[in-house]
Amino acid sequence: MFLSLLTASNTAITQTVSGSRDASLKKFLQKTLGPPTTDNPTKYLSAFVDLNSDGRQEVIVYLLGSDLCGSGGCTLFVLAPAGPSFKVITETTITHPPIRVLATKTNGWNDLSVRVQGGGIQPGYDAKLSFNGKKYPGNPSVPPARKLQGNPAGESVISSLENATSLYP
Repeated sequence: MFLSLLTASNTAITQTVSGSRDASLKKFLQKTLGPPTTDNPTKYLSAFVDLNSDGRQEVIVYLLGSDLCGSGGCTLFVLAPAGPSFKVITETTITHPPIRVLATKTNGWNDLSVRVQGGGIQPGYDAKLSFNGKKYPGNPSVPPARKLQGNPAGESVISSLENATSLYP
């Protein structure tokens, strides 16, 4: 009985930490993007992943909305923890899921892959984004980003647009 109470308690603590982390992310995004500017609601998907093996989770955020998307795709943020909030490491435009964290690393950070398609790019392809020591590329369709060759090991962290969260109430 003690073990089940301990497990329930740990689960509650994990859910509270996760809930406050999500609330902090939402607050940061609202502050960074400012108030909504159109009737089209802004939504986002996020994945908390330790990209640089420092024991702290960075956040990959895929943003959806008319101000954040175009014919080539939508905006992707990579955020790093900064105290109780976050700081923007990278803003990459014209991306599509799946967003993958690859097993390979460049300058101590995992490489990422995003889908590039639309906006005149047909057929689409997966692009590899490598960290240059300060940030990932801002556009996956031009160097230093490059077409991903084969199917390298990695994990899909944002695979579809389902279950996007509304940024504003």
